[in-house]
Amino acid sequence: MILSALLTSVGINLGLCLLFFTLYSILRKQPGNRIVYAPRLVEKEKKSQQADFSLERLLPSPGWVRQAWEPSEDELLSTVGLDAVVFMHIFTFSLKVFIVAGIIGITILLPINFLGNQLSYDFSDLPNKSLDSFSISNVDDGSNRLWIHFCAAYVFTGVVCYFLYQEYSYISSKRVSYFYSSKPQPHQFTLLVRGIPGSSRSSFSEVVESFFKEYHPSTYLSHTVIRRTSKIQELTKDAEKLYRRLARLNSNDNSHKRFRHDGFLGIFGRKVDLLDHYGKRLEALQDNVRMEQSSLAGKEVAAAFVSFNSRYGAAIALHIQQGVNPTEWVTEQAPAPQDVHWPFFSSSFMKRWICKLAVVVACIALTILFLIPVVIVQGLTHLDQLETWFPFLKGVLNLTFISQVITGYLPSLILQLFLSFVPPIMIMFSSIQGHISLSNIEKSACSKVFLEPKKIPQVLAEGVPAQASFFIAYVVTSGWTSISSELFRMFPLICSFISRLCCHNASDDLEVPSIPYHSEIPRVIFSVLLGITYFFLAPLILPFLLVYYCLGYIIYRNQLLNVYAPKFETGGKFWPIVHNSTIFSLLLMHVIAIGIFGLKKLPLASSLVIPLPVLTLLFNEYCRKRFLPIFEAYPTECLVKKDREDQNDPTMAEFYEKLVTAYQDPALMPVQYSGSSDGRTSPLLHAANV
Repeated sequence: MILSALLTSVGINLGLCLLFFTLYSILRKQPGNRIVYAPRLVEKEKKSQQADFSLERLLPSPGWVRQAWEPSEDELLSTVGLDAVVFMHIFTFSLKVFIVAGIIGITILLPINFLGNQLSYDFSDLPNKSLDSFSISNVDDGSNRLWIHFCAAYVFTGVVCYFLYQEYSYISSKRVSYFYSSKPQPHQFTLLVRGIPGSSRSSFSEVVESFFKEYHPSTYLSHTVIRRTSKIQELTKDAEKLYRRLARLNSNDNSHKRFRHDGFLGIFGRKVDLLDHYGKRLEALQDNVRMEQSSLAGKEVAAAFVSFNSRYGAAIALHIQQGVNPTEWVTEQAPAPQDVHWPFFSSSFMKRWICKLAVVVACIALTILFLIPVVIVQGLTHLDQLETWFPFLKGVLNLTFISQVITGYLPSLILQLFLSFVPPIMIMFSSIQGHISLSNIEKSACSKVFLEPKKIPQVLAEGVPAQASFFIAYVVTSGWTSISSELFRMFPLICSFISRLCCHNASDDLEVPSIPYHSEIPRVIFSVLLGITYFFLAPLILPFLLVYYCLGYIIYRNQLLNVYAPKFETGGKFWPIVHNSTIFSLLLMHVIAIGIFGLKKLPLASSLVIPLPVLTLLFNEYCRKRFLPIFEAYPTECLVKKDREDQNDPTMAEFYEKLVTAYQDPALMPVQYSGSSDGRTSPLLHAANV
C-alpha cells in the first residue's frame, strides 16, 4: 500500500467520523430520539420529556463531550458498576502504554526506518511511496541501527509490565473495596449444586434439604430446586410486553392511538381496539401459562440453588468436596439472580460434555473458514494480484482514486464486516457450552482465541511486517469509524423511526440495552495486540491508535452514562482477560523480534531477545499468584468482616426472607398484570408450588 492510499482511507474515515459526530449532536437534542440516545435515562424517569422547539436543537454542539468527561470515577462506579469502570480502564491503560510507545516509536524508530536503504524507492515521489519504507523492513540487513530496535523492545516490555502491574493492583483493591461497600447480595450467600443423587422414595427437594441439614446444620438456610420451565419463560416474556403496551395505552389521553390495524407493521389488516385486542391475547397467555404450570409438579432437575446464612458458610461448602463421589453434589458459586442463564440447567452431565466438545470443533471450523475472507482481503491490498484474478477490471484499477480506495479503504472495511459476525457466533457457542450465567457466557466469548504454533518465529517475521500497511488502515476503519458509529447508533435510530412511522410508540417496548462486553472488549484488546506487535515493526500505526483510544474513552463514557444499563455485575472479573491478552501480545512481539532480527542477519540480537519472553512469563506468574485469587473468590478475611458487619444490620432479617425466594425461576413467581381494558386487575400467574 502506498502513502496516498492510506491518506485516502484516513480522509474517508475522518469524514465519516465528523458526519457521525455532527448528526449525533443534533439528533440527541430531539425529544423523540431520547429513547435511542438516552434510553437509560428514559427508563429511570418512567416518562417522556417534552420540550419546546428552539433553534439550538438544530445546531451541532460539543456539549455532550463535557458531560461525558466531567463525572469522576467514583460517580461512574456508583452509576454503572465496577465492570464499566474496568472497561474504561482498558482505554486509560492503553493510552498510557501507547503514549510512551508513540514517543519512542515516532521520534526514534520511525526516522531510523525511513532513512534505511533496504528498499529502493524514489524519495522525491512521497505520495507514491510504499508504507513499507516506514517499517523495519527498510532498515539495512546487519545494520547497527537495529540495536536501537532491540533496546526499544526491552524498554517497551518494561513499560507495559509496569502499567499492567499498576492496573492489576488498583483494580484488585477496587474489587475488594467494592465488595465491602456493597449491600448483601443473594449470590454471596448461595451456591449452585449439581449432580444431586436421585432417590425413588424422595424428591430432589427432600434429598437436598436432608443432606444440607445433616452436614451444614449451623449455616444452611434454604434451597430452591430447579425445574424445566423453558416454555413458560417464553410465555411470560410475551405477557410482560403486552402488559407494558396496555399500561401505556391506559395512561394515554389520545383515544385515536387505541385503534390500529392488526396486520404487518400496523398498516395492513382490520382495524381493532388495541386495549381489547391486547387484553384478549393476555388472557390467552394466562390460560397457557396455567396449563404449563400444572404439568411441572414432577419436572425437577438434579440441580438446586442452596442458600446459607453467612458468606463464610457458603464459601466452606463451595471449596470442600461434599460427597464421596466427586461427580455428585458438585458445587459452584451461584450468579446473581438477574444474571442466571436458565435454559441449560435441565441438561445432563453427558450433554454438557458433548456440547463443550462440539463448541471446540465448531470454533476450529470457524477459524479455518475465516481464512477465506482473509485471503480475499489480502488480495485487495495488492493490485497486481487483483488484476491476475480479475483481468477485466484492469482498466478500472488503473484509475488513481479507485486504486487508492481499493487498496487503502476497501480491504479493512470488508474484514470489519466479516469480523462483525464473529461476536454473536461466539456468544451462541458459549451459551450452549453449559455456562449458568450471562456474565460467564460473555467472558467465555471474550476468551476464545486460537493460534497455530508451527514455525512461529519464521512465519511471523516474514508475514507480519508485510501486513503492516493493511492493519494501519484497519485501525482507521475499524477503530475510528466503528467507534463513531457506536455513538450514532444507526440501527436503533432506524428502528425507532420506523416504529413511529407506523403509529406505534417505540417506548412501549423499551428495553434498556446492556453494553456487549463480548464484542467490545475483544475489539479493544485486538487493537492493543496490533499496537504492541507493530510497535517496533511499523511505528506509523501508533498515532492512529492513540486517536482511537481517545475517541473510545469519551464515546464509551457517554454511552455508559446515557445508553447502557448493567445487566449483571462481575466485580471486575473481565480484567484478568485483558491482562492475559496483553501478556500474549508481548510474547507475540518477542517471537516476531527473534525472527525479524534473524532475517535481518543480526543473530546476536535475536539470541539476546530470548530472555524477554522468559522474564515476561515470570512476571505474569507473579501477577497470577498475587492478584488472580482475588478475582476468583473473596478471602476469609473479607467474608468474615462482612458477615460481622451484617450482625449489626437491622435489615438482615428482611434480606434472609427475600433470599428464600431469590432464586425461584421467574416463570414460576406470582405476577399480576392488568389484562382488561377497564383497568381491573387479574392475576396472570398464580403462585407455583415449588
